[in-house]
Amino acid sequence: MANKPNLLLIMTDHWRGDCLGRLGHPVAETPHLDSLSRRGVTFTRAYTPCASCIGARRSLMTGQIPDRHGMLGYQDGKPWDYPVNMAGQLAKGGYQTINIGKTHFHPKRLHLGFEQLITPEDYQEWLATQTDAGVEKFAHGVPGNSWMARPNHLPENLMEETWFVTQSLEFLRKRDPTRPFFMTLSFNGPHPPWCPPQVYYDQFIDRPMPEPVTAEWSRHHAEEAGYPLDVNSWRGAIPPHLNQRARAAYFGYLAYLDAQIGRLMMKMLRGGLLNNTCVVFSADHGEMLGDHNLWRKTYAYEPSARIPFIVAPPNSIDCQRNTEIEAPVGLEDVMPTFLETAELPVPKSVDGLSVLPLLRGENAPWRDVYHGEHSPCYDAANANHFITDGRWKFIWNPITGEEQLFDLSNDPEERSELSSSDQHAETLAQLRTRMVQELDGRPEGFSDGTTLSTAPYPVWRGGGGDDLHLG
Repeated sequence: MANKPNLLLIMTDHWRGDCLGRLGHPVAETPHLDSLSRRGVTFTRAYTPCASCIGARRSLMTGQIPDRHGMLGYQDGKPWDYPVNMAGQLAKGGYQTINIGKTHFHPKRLHLGFEQLITPEDYQEWLATQTDAGVEKFAHGVPGNSWMARPNHLPENLMEETWFVTQSLEFLRKRDPTRPFFMTLSFNGPHPPWCPPQVYYDQFIDRPMPEPVTAEWSRHHAEEAGYPLDVNSWRGAIPPHLNQRARAAYFGYLAYLDAQIGRLMMKMLRGGLLNNTCVVFSADHGEMLGDHNLWRKTYAYEPSARIPFIVAPPNSIDCQRNTEIEAPVGLEDVMPTFLETAELPVPKSVDGLSVLPLLRGENAPWRDVYHGEHSPCYDAANANHFITDGRWKFIWNPITGEEQLFDLSNDPEERSELSSSDQHAETLAQLRTRMVQELDGRPEGFSDGTTLSTAPYPVWRGGGGDDLHLG
């Protein structure tokens, strides 16, 4: 049993799918993640099934799409009643399981199959013991969903992400050596507030930044926002100096997280653990960062819906390495990937697919499109379903009926909206038909098998009973 591969899941929050140095981003500096990517495969068309924390993480932990686990948008305080889950299946298979960092489970200290749990609340208790001044995590004054940004008031050694990695190293030092481990290291960052350590902020604040992406179709988000903007506004244009500050702090945060991930990777490599560990790095969703005059998440657009996805298998698995794959993948694929790596059965309740056949170069069947969704958030009409095959993306608003079409191959920033173009009418019709098929049979009534229909769209309709979750 001790020879089975270890499993390490590194999760982030609000990390855009384009923000890896390997993928040629002009500002993002991720040398440690780029080094990790050399050990395996980087999926360039990875998406979140639900572009906000709770829905995405339910898919991650159950291997199910939102239609099956029941959280179609964002809502706190609902039960995580999933008897079949990733950590639980691995624990039954003999793995020592621990989650360090953010969970978003309800209630907060729910273990959901993990034998050990270290949470942000534990960090805050620790932080309170480190200073006589009573300095708190949020003493910098920047709200938790804001476009505001500044250097952190805490030194790097007192920040949450540093503490989480320290706890990860302590677990590895004290773990049971007779059992393989499954460790989830789950960072809150780069979720706002964008307040990285001073040294990382300083690395970026004077660098040229890419301007926010704008387009004719998204201009109304700036015009209708209402000014002055609320500090937590989900849309609106901010002055250039504030854009510079927000982007510098965001990329500084990524660099800080990359350094802490590198700290863990180097220790594992020197200790001989990394060669027998399957590492997956990803995020629950991205961040609009002012592109198209939008902030935060929940949208179907690339900055929000596309996520990083690196899979570095143990040396024992014969597969492609230091390469990129364009097949559409998502968070529901993590659980079956880990279970196959561990040579454990995949429950029937799981909707996702193991990516290992793709890594091995097998001619295995794969999904032709990826579907994601989010029920109304920030505004009653702000909802979406999207499908993409990697080249094209079709977005449908189930509240207003609005359609959008983007050619991602030629327009990765989604500047040109093509749904009214006669030249692309056939493509639009094909993708609309595919969406009809995807939504057919849903209880909301979005599709009758022939056409799409607007309908009320709940945030939560429950994960259901054992018939859904006990495969």
